[in-house]
Amino acid sequence: MAKAKAVVVPNKVLHIRASYLYQAASYLASQQLEPDPQNDQATHKDGTKSNNENVCHRASIRLISDLRNVTSKTLIRMSPEMKQGICKICNTILNEGSTCSSEVENKSKGGKKPWADVLVRKCNICGTAKRYPLGKRQKRRPLRMQTLDTNGLEELGGDAVS
Repeated sequence: MAKAKAVVVPNKVLHIRASYLYQAASYLASQQLEPDPQNDQATHKDGTKSNNENVCHRASIRLISDLRNVTSKTLIRMSPEMKQGICKICNTILNEGSTCSSEVENKSKGGKKPWADVLVRKCNICGTAKRYPLGKRQKRRPLRMQTLDTNGLEELGGDAVS
């Protein structure tokens, strides 16, 4: 018996670089959110943010910009989780409650169709809204009817032909 071949990832180094850039950007974005215990005032008297917070935010945006450049130039696809966690317009990491707000929307008549639920994530920095469908995608109608017919036959006791 031959050994099973290991899965070979093409451009492994580029995947590692993209992952590192995303992790560094998310770390800097989380540092931006945590208040500094030594500096009690998060804002100055004139209402502007502290310098450290502003630097972390700009560095995070720069890393995300570099991530987009690396993945587009080398034709690497970002994972859907990574892609959904980044604002397309302003390149900020979307952290729930601080840099984005999320809500479930159903624009069907009266909101009666559960398969029409859509998650809307709105960036608090630039105001861009991204929409993602929730739940599984439905089968086409003929396939749904086919499964209903087979389930109905099983409930009746099996054979349709007597």
